Amino acid sequence: MGVTIHFEGSLRSQEALDDLLVAAHKFAQANGWHVEAIDSPEATLQRVRNEEDWDYTGPVRGVALFPGPDCDPVRLEFDRDLYIQEFTKTQFAGADTHVRVVELLRAIEPFFRELSIEDEGELWETGDHETLQAHLDACDRALESFLAEHPTAQRKVRLEDGRIADFLT
Repeated sequence: MGVTIHFEGSLRSQEALDDLLVAAHKFAQANGWHVEAIDSPEATLQRVRNEEDWDYTGPVRGVALFPGPDCDPVRLEFDRDLYIQEFTKTQFAGADTHVRVVELLRAIEPFFRELSIEDEGELWETGDHETLQAHLDACDRALESFLAEHPTAQRKVRLEDGRIADFLT
């Protein structure tokens, strides 16, 4: 329901991964975001292709950036083939945080051979802040309507993996 930025692509090289990690750390530091390194010999990354699961299990390397308490972490987590498929929900963090996440993706875009972005706020595609705000407002209204019909539902619930669910019933 909430506004989310989906991104996937492949890096140019191992050197591009090293450079991307440096750039992401600098961006996070400049914006006051918490950063955690990701380097695991074996992890499972959940992925979807053509609406079917195709999870990856193997070595992963990257970084998790935390724009704030009301935003999903931005997980830049790459598999052995330097591929990423991730998303970050910004709905509860607001337009300014959404803008910063898009700025981060623009800053790291040159390290990718290909990068596909689906921005439910349409900022990536249009650069239009009013359109972004309209999407955020529409989602807020829809959520409030749902919660009015389901008064026992919990709003904005932090899940174990750090992501935020719009609601839990």
